[in-house]
Amino acid sequence: MAGGRERGSRIQRPWSVYRANTFELSSEMIGLALAGNSQDPDEPVLEFSVTCTDLLTPALDRKPNSFVAVSCTTPPQAFWTKHAQTEVIEGTSNPIFLSSIAFFQESNITQQTQVKLAVYDVKDRSQGTMYMLGSALFPVKELLQERSHRLQLELRSAENQRVGNVTIAAWQMEERADQRMSVGRLPDSINGRTMLTVDESLTESMGVRIKYASLCKDTLLRSVFGGTMSRMYRFPTTDGNHLRVLEQMAESVLSLNIPRQFVKLLLEEDAARVCELEELGELSPCWENLRRQIVSQYQTIILAYQETLSDLNDYRGPSFKASNLKAERKLEFMPTNLHVQRMRVQDELGFEHTYDVITIGAPAAHCQGFKNSGLRKLIQKFEEAKKHALSSSQSIVYIPQDIVRAKEIIAHINTLKTQVSYYAERLSRAAKDRSASGLERTLTILADKTRQLVTVCDCKLLASAIQALNAARPEYIASKASPSADSEQVVLRNDQDTLLAKWTGRNSRSSLQVDWHEEEWEKVWVNVDKSLECIIQRVDKLLQKERRPSISSQDSGQADLQGGASKKGDGKRRAFWINPDSFSQDSPSSSSSQPPPAPSSPSSSPLPSSSSSPLALSSARPPSPEQESYGSPIAEEAYPGEWSEALYPLLTTLTECVAMMSDTAKKSMVFLLMQDSAPTIAMDLSLQYRRDVVFCQTLTALICGFIIKLRNCLRDNGFLRQLYTIGLLAQFESLLSTYGEELAMLEDMSVGIMDLRNVTFKVTQATSSSAPDMLPIITGNRDGFNVRIPLPGTMFDALPREIQSGMLLRVQPVHFNVGINEQQTLAEKFGDTSLQEIINLESLSRLNSYYEQFKEVLPEDCLPRSRSQTCLPELLRFLGQNVHARKNKNVDILWQAAEICRRLNGVRFTSCKSAKDRTAMSVTLEQCLILQHEHGMAPQVFTQALDCMRSEGCRRENTVKNVGCRKYAFNSLQLKAFPKHYRPPDGTYGKVET
Repeated sequence: MAGGRERGSRIQRPWSVYRANTFELSSEMIGLALAGNSQDPDEPVLEFSVTCTDLLTPALDRKPNSFVAVSCTTPPQAFWTKHAQTEVIEGTSNPIFLSSIAFFQESNITQQTQVKLAVYDVKDRSQGTMYMLGSALFPVKELLQERSHRLQLELRSAENQRVGNVTIAAWQMEERADQRMSVGRLPDSINGRTMLTVDESLTESMGVRIKYASLCKDTLLRSVFGGTMSRMYRFPTTDGNHLRVLEQMAESVLSLNIPRQFVKLLLEEDAARVCELEELGELSPCWENLRRQIVSQYQTIILAYQETLSDLNDYRGPSFKASNLKAERKLEFMPTNLHVQRMRVQDELGFEHTYDVITIGAPAAHCQGFKNSGLRKLIQKFEEAKKHALSSSQSIVYIPQDIVRAKEIIAHINTLKTQVSYYAERLSRAAKDRSASGLERTLTILADKTRQLVTVCDCKLLASAIQALNAARPEYIASKASPSADSEQVVLRNDQDTLLAKWTGRNSRSSLQVDWHEEEWEKVWVNVDKSLECIIQRVDKLLQKERRPSISSQDSGQADLQGGASKKGDGKRRAFWINPDSFSQDSPSSSSSQPPPAPSSPSSSPLPSSSSSPLALSSARPPSPEQESYGSPIAEEAYPGEWSEALYPLLTTLTECVAMMSDTAKKSMVFLLMQDSAPTIAMDLSLQYRRDVVFCQTLTALICGFIIKLRNCLRDNGFLRQLYTIGLLAQFESLLSTYGEELAMLEDMSVGIMDLRNVTFKVTQATSSSAPDMLPIITGNRDGFNVRIPLPGTMFDALPREIQSGMLLRVQPVHFNVGINEQQTLAEKFGDTSLQEIINLESLSRLNSYYEQFKEVLPEDCLPRSRSQTCLPELLRFLGQNVHARKNKNVDILWQAAEICRRLNGVRFTSCKSAKDRTAMSVTLEQCLILQHEHGMAPQVFTQALDCMRSEGCRRENTVKNVGCRKYAFNSLQLKAFPKHYRPPDGTYGKVET
């Protein structure tokens, strides 16, 4: 049998072994080698499999439960270093181990390296009692020089007795000259045959084109991920070949980088809100007390964010948060145990497939505890408290749509005001340069942005909010108390970021009049519109004069005179309010602001609403001599600054009118939001803080998933088209029970995932290839965050134009949960599983909707190929049946949702409480299911492969990283409640502090 295996091995050796025989390779084989493994930066320097035969035990009545421990030493080192070990195979004298022994570049082995294989017999796996059967030694040089790259050695016991044989079969050798190993490592030739080396420049040029991106060596990924550990396996297939499987696990620097950015944004947002409230101006005593209470609450939360940001900046630990630190206050914004779990599969033909899963401890506010339940119930309680508070309040009650609309108005005003100022400056520069084309182009954009701003401000909600703010002024209260006071309300307008008006009572340089009519707010934004029309007409006249010099200088002079009148009356800045009386006294040029007379043409209006000049606001003032001479025909003669001076007064008027309108609107909206939040502000901010913590953890995981998916699919035009057309599918799997604290964790997690709908991505070109320049950058606020992903130039150039142009890329999150532990058994028998059912139903609906969107706008060939006989609609139907079925611990939901996600080009996330134990069971099971269904792994080795990955794979090492113990935190009683496929092998679990 051993001889048969040896012959089979020689036939099945991959190209990487044949690369040693350059002179015997045809040109086709050389080409395949260059395009295949020689381009693989994660390929081990040496990989071999181990089998044992005829193992003897002292007790002849039992067969050994054996594993092989591999140690090595390289002269002049005088001691042995443990390198790896195989899985345990029970009850056989002839074990064939599935985990192969791999030496990667960092191993620094040379031809002089000695390798020791020690075979152990495990008497009791649960207790870990074992003894060494025997060992064997060989030098690396001997394995390399052996013609078949295969050694068969005798195993000798400590008493030098023969206890069996061990066979070493080298799968792969990598002899590239650019691997920076020690000088005396491996020879340039073996048995007189020249080794094939690879040009490093070729490797770099192929970097963007190859489908596989190395976690360790890729320019983008190595800036985001680190601490990569790798394991190798060889699994037999149903057709007699083998699968080469590389399993990797890496942590991410984003675990710390993203929370730092995120908390800083929150700090700035809340500080801006306090500033807006402070800038509202003078309020009557009752409103002033309310404002002080709100500001005080905000200041408390700001101090908490400042402390958190300081702690994050001072943190110098590993770039992941261990599971035993999940309740650490200083690190509460960091995700728990965040890693990328990767499986890369290569079949006998050299085809490769990569599967990535982001593993993360359930995003939850562990530091704040779960006594009062999680976010779902807390949000429900908050909404009920708010309804009760508003129903008993005497202030104006705003419906939720009004609050949403107010926030939108503030955001629009902030954006448009900035854009109007920017394009006004651009227009001024174009005039200074006498650029006709630039003038026309910029004016078109300026006009569009200004009209959008006017449209936003033409709003009944704004008008009523302005009235409400005016009614809260001390002047208004005083006027109501006075017998001669007018009953009219003041109309003020408010914008988002300034949320506070600067023009009230004693704080303004002009007393605020209380007898405004509702129509006065309309006059404010109408004046903005009219000032824009003046600019348009002036630009038309200038361009006409440029094209037809014979134009009447008299007409131009009149237009300039009127423009000048609206220019420089800004010697004294006054409050931004409109005095209705002044309009009746004003010259005909201000008649547009007087209701009775017929409106004058825009070109003849000097725009009385100029925000920083008293012109036509509080008094009628004829143009000064300076203004008259400024606009005289003599001044109209062509000279370099003509255009600039002609437009400057009009642009000044426009920007001042826009500023007045924006500030008024912003203050009124801030006041509206203040009224809405006041009754429940303490509860609101406490809830918001918890939501921020949970969202930050979830967002960090999403960004990791987005980056690795984008990098892997740079060559996949179908995926890229899907990405910018309908967005990225992000599928979260959780294994939390619906009992006790984990029920509250599930509430937190579900809200955090749904909040990801407010996240968009934008891909940009990195300024350099240094790691800091390729880290993502977050902008925005709680109403919407954008994540900018910088790519190196060569990668950015590979993207479609739509993504290169800065298109915002959306996310569609879905979340499926199935509890599997003993607490879920209690929930199913004595508790409540309704939350799990609701979450799964909601996500099923969103998943179906995403697929329907896909079918409407994209062809099926955008999706990856699958060997599965079940089409996507059928899979979705099966998933729907399982979600609706009331079946306990129905893990089919998780398997089907994961497969649908992969087949829809989605990103996978897996969670349990700490992403350490149940998560390990889930990702290893998923890997084995993929190997069996997509790559034809032989069914008879499924259980062995599963145990192999769980006992010797990367997830076992994850337990060491987190708690310092190489055991999963289960006990045998717990595992009886677990579904069969989620139980680890004996000896790999025990009592561990998590």
